[in-house]
This record gives sequence, structure tokens and C-alpha cells, in this order.
Amino acid sequence: MNREPLSFTVIDVVGHPFHAIWTPEDGVIRAGGFATDADPEAASLMSRLAALNPDLASRGLAASATKTGPIPDALRAYAAGQTDAIDALLVEQPETPFRGEVWRALRRVPAGAPVTYTELAALAGRPSAVRAAASGCANNLIALVVPCHRIVRSDGGLGGYLFGTDIKRALLALEAK
Repeated sequence: MNREPLSFTVIDVVGHPFHAIWTPEDGVIRAGGFATDADPEAASLMSRLAALNPDLASRGLAASATKTGPIPDALRAYAAGQTDAIDALLVEQPETPFRGEVWRALRRVPAGAPVTYTELAALAGRPSAVRAAASGCANNLIALVVPCHRIVRSDGGLGGYLFGTDIKRALLALEAK
């Protein structure tokens, strides 16, 4: 097993620092999320990763050796309005069978075309599992790249977002352009 530290980078996305954590040996994103006032260094990402995959998290973190590369470049392009730039990034997170289907369905929701939790459940193959689909969003470890922010309530409301509704609103506005 590789013991090299996980790489991370921080990119400004919609005026907020977005942290991406990946395995440098294969370029697979393992966690991603925004820093917030309550979590300015996004330390909760590693805590959440450690709870789900302690072996991986035990490798620790090291800032990416370069400021460019597939992951930072794609995130910068997304932040600049090229919202499909993150679509080809590789991701992996511990999953249950249905959560895996939810996360794959999230990646098929195009930027600028948010869907409801009900529609997400159908896209994941279980139309009656709306609460389970919402739970998949809530437990997504790779925000932005597995775009749980693209899911809205059936009444048109934003719904929740771990990093706050202001960031969710800003992401949806960026993608609507």
C-alpha cells in the first residue's frame, strides 16, 4: 500500500476556498469541500475521510507539489465558468450500493439543470427512495465534483448544503450562466 501523503490544493470557487484532496499516485479525488467560518481550514474533510477510510486518511496531507495539473486546472476552469471542466475528474469514496448509484447519478446531472431529490432518486434507479437519495447527498464526501449542490427541493427551494446555502446559491448561479 502506498504511504505517500494525500495531495491537496485550495482553489477559489465563487469567492470561497475549495479544498480538494486526492491520492497522488492515481489522481483520484477522495474528498472535497469548502472552507467555512466554522471550519476555515476545511479540517472536517479529513475527519470525515478518516471516519470512512482510516487507512487512507492515516497517510496525512501534503500540499500539491505543483500549482497546475489535471485537478487544480479543472477546478480553476470550473471557477472561471467552464463548468463542465470537472466532469472527467476521477473520484472515489466509500459507498453502499445505493449511495454509489446516487453519486453516479449526481455526476450525470448537467451544470445549469438542477433536479429535485425525487428526480435524483429516479435517476439512481429507485424512484421511491427519495429520503435515501437525500441521505446520499448529505453523506457525499466529494462536494462540487460529485455535485450535490445541483439538487433542489420539489417546491423550488434550495434545500440544505453542508457548506451553506449561500455557497449553494452561488454555485447554481455560476452554472446557470
